[in-house]
Amino acid sequence: MTGLMATAGKGGKSKRSKSKGSRKKTKKPVSEVDILSPAAMLNAYYISHNAAACLEFRGFNWPDSPKKKGKKGK
Repeated sequence: MTGLMATAGKGGKSKRSKSKGSRKKTKKPVSEVDILSPAAMLNAYYISHNAAACLEFRGFNWPDSPKKKGKKGK
């Protein structure tokens, strides 16, 4: 019985079928997000250190501000 179970999983055909063509992904329509909603304001409260950081996270950067450098991976 153990010999039968040991060979049952090896060498058999895979149940997953491999697709030969790529599927075209459909894009979901982008919905307008309210950045002043209570949930967004709570999120901004926890991630921002000050008002300038909050505006920067929301996409309103200061003009001519130096760009942040990304963290280097090890």
